Amino acid sequence: MSDFLSVGILQATLAIATPLFIGALGGLLCERAGVINVGLDGIMLAGAFVAAVTSYFTQSAWLGLAAAVAVGACLGLLHAGICVGFKADHVVSGVAINILSTSATIFLLQFLFGNKGQSPSCPKIGSLGSHWASIPVVGPILQNMSYVTLIGLLLVLAGHIFLYHTKMGLRLRAVGENPYAAQSLGVPVVNYMYASVIVGCALAGLAGSFLSIGMLNVFTKNMTAGRGFIALAAMIFGRWTPFGALLASLFFGYVMAWQINAQGWQVPAQFVEAIPYLTTLLVLAFVSKRVRGPAHAGRVYVRSEL
Repeated sequence: MSDFLSVGILQATLAIATPLFIGALGGLLCERAGVINVGLDGIMLAGAFVAAVTSYFTQSAWLGLAAAVAVGACLGLLHAGICVGFKADHVVSGVAINILSTSATIFLLQFLFGNKGQSPSCPKIGSLGSHWASIPVVGPILQNMSYVTLIGLLLVLAGHIFLYHTKMGLRLRAVGENPYAAQSLGVPVVNYMYASVIVGCALAGLAGSFLSIGMLNVFTKNMTAGRGFIALAAMIFGRWTPFGALLASLFFGYVMAWQINAQGWQVPAQFVEAIPYLTTLLVLAFVSKRVRGPAHAGRVYVRSEL
């Protein structure tokens, strides 16, 4: 039993879950405004790339973090412009962003570093440090916790307060459920949709930065490895709520941490590596029919003249 709840497993769970719950928070902000975002994986990949490149050239991991947030916001503006401004299909736009990010990062790796596989080593975001180690039980976990993880947890709390305890959060949820009713009450629906998608995608960029300068100190080709889609699954599993997405991400993080720990077992490596993705499919198969997302998510909104 201790092998399943060891300090090492719990540390790995928290680290692996970090990009998932930050990305899931970004995705639910988009969908709460009625915009589906299947481009989370591509935005996370772009954030990871820009964070590593900026950190390498400036020798500042914090500037890399800021650059990842900025590129996520830019891709969010693109996605919102396509879906809200041009009223195009949300899923097609998200898939296009995934393809764009995958191709652009490989091209820019070759252009900047002459290597399509990975970037040079760069400064990384630090952890909370050993002075937390004296705290009983959680001390060993806290001392290795990245600052990005702490930021992500605070963002989850802020997201919950914003959505359920502020007037703007109530209006945002109304936009995702029935934008025409919200419009009739004087809510600037388009502004809320644009702002939510931009902020949500900025969070996805932050999630990606953790992979390259939080967990590692290098960007590698396609390093998200589908984590953006697992973040979407965590969002659904968490019923489009910040705390629900956090708990679902911790569950997926635990499964992936356990999968890494199980690689030494006498089990085919391909099966072990597939465990997190099989878990995601099973969760979606059993949960998706029992939960309902925002009613207007994925639909075209055409402003009506009052």
